[in-house]
Amino acid sequence: MKGISIRSKRLNRSWLMDILLFLLLGLVAVFMALPLVFTISNAFKPLDEIFIFPPRFLVRNPTLDNFKNLVVLFADTWVPFSRYVFNTFFIAILGTVGHVIIASAAAYPLAKVRFPGRNILFSMVVMALMFTPYVTQVPNYMTVTWLGMVDTYWAVILPAFGMTLGLYLMKQFMEQIPDALIEAAKVDGASEYRIFWQIVMPIVKPAWLTLIIFSLQNLWTGNSAASRFIYSEQLKTVDAAFSQIAAGGLVRTGPVAAVTLLMMLVPITVFIVTQSNIIQTMSTSGLKE
Repeated sequence: MKGISIRSKRLNRSWLMDILLFLLLGLVAVFMALPLVFTISNAFKPLDEIFIFPPRFLVRNPTLDNFKNLVVLFADTWVPFSRYVFNTFFIAILGTVGHVIIASAAAYPLAKVRFPGRNILFSMVVMALMFTPYVTQVPNYMTVTWLGMVDTYWAVILPAFGMTLGLYLMKQFMEQIPDALIEAAKVDGASEYRIFWQIVMPIVKPAWLTLIIFSLQNLWTGNSAASRFIYSEQLKTVDAAFSQIAAGGLVRTGPVAAVTLLMMLVPITVFIVTQSNIIQTMSTSGLKE
């Protein structure tokens, strides 16, 4: 019986199965990388290759004309492109930092403090995850209008502070911290604020780095809130400026392809820098000791 069990174990961990597993994962990785490769290729295609039918996946004659035309288009705008960049970075950075701090501070008592109504509050957070931004557009606009923040940076930054995904993620991750560690810190005389900043936050670093990715991506790309709340050209973000370029028709297809690549660079760069922590968060946030 012992020999049979050892043999079956070796069959389950055979080199052939390992090779097949790596091949399968490689095929999935290639399939997932195709949109990124196509976006990069399109950004360097001349117009004749962009409009060719059937379309070519990879560029044959790479050129920088799309980026040069993009620079010319922004040189003709009455608002400097640097202003759009400043607005985007200001909203993205301030909104991300505020969201991480507020979500973490709210998740700590939900995860480690026993108080009446805690489960009800967390159930409300989970229910809020079911509502898409399109469902909450009207109440959000009414709230921002009532606060007098329309056509200001805060119309976009303040709603970003309260995104429920961050609270849910941080709460699930903080629950894995042993209660004995927190109790030991209290016995040593540490306050709740000191425990939160010097013990809890360093431990959950992978979680809030992941949250930075999600928040930054939401505020950097596809930020429809900026177009709903900000009307002054001086306060608009980069994606609004790029949308104006895309509205120019087929003649601007090349610059639009370059724009698509540029908008992807910042989230991809941040992800590459923090990918190890993000993978750690995804593999442990749903587990409990």
